[in-house]
Amino acid sequence: MEQLTAGHGALTAMRTGRGRDLVLFHPLFADRTVFDPLLPLLADHFRVTLFNLPGFHDSEPAMLPLMDAYLARLEDGYQEFDIAPDAVLLGAGFGGLLALAFALDHPERVGKLIVSGTTARLGDDDRARLPQLAEAVAAAKVDPVADQLAERLYSSSFRAKGDVTETCRRTLLAIDPKAMGAACKVLEEADLTPLLGRLDVPTLVVAGADDAMVPAAAQKVLSGQIAGGSYHAIDSSGHFPMLEQPQAFRAAIARFVGL
Repeated sequence: MEQLTAGHGALTAMRTGRGRDLVLFHPLFADRTVFDPLLPLLADHFRVTLFNLPGFHDSEPAMLPLMDAYLARLEDGYQEFDIAPDAVLLGAGFGGLLALAFALDHPERVGKLIVSGTTARLGDDDRARLPQLAEAVAAAKVDPVADQLAERLYSSSFRAKGDVTETCRRTLLAIDPKAMGAACKVLEEADLTPLLGRLDVPTLVVAGADDAMVPAAAQKVLSGQIAGGSYHAIDSSGHFPMLEQPQAFRAAIARFVGL
């Protein structure tokens, strides 16, 4: 894969494949490798650019813990990576929230939008957990948090295949603590619900039917809040259906973009 940098090195990305641009924003609780099972299924049809969100894989933390700071960094990437205006943008989890906000701010840069494991506003209980999560990462004491996350991020069938708690632990320890704090602050304060009515980009919401982090029912509500939004649930998958059921996720993308 080709390595890319933007903003004088502040943002990094990887690129593979050829065809129409497909931009991927990864979640907060996984890095870009969450999309790895999907890449061989897409690279023959798309030029795939995997952005490393601030704090991941040498992307510098955002200057301020504000949504606008994240969007400015992502806009730098779109410009310097020469992303075409008909690009498909796919965001998962926190990356899905950023993708929604980016499409609202820059509809001229997004041909189609796909989000997964995402809602316009976190529930109160999840918002209340965020400071504890940021503190655990700052103190490098993530074991209890990793246990809790593993239960909520992955389906029971996927958890049976390997030590996903260790995967969560490594991810939390790898992210820059400042970036985790900033992301948690953005998640805590973000509420895109009042803005969804003006989202003028064809949008698909893909949910894992067994998602315990952002329930499928909440994601279906999100799709209904977007004019022309559509919804698809993938069975036997949790918060990361692109990882747990890549063939089914690819099929949903193909139907949506017309492959």
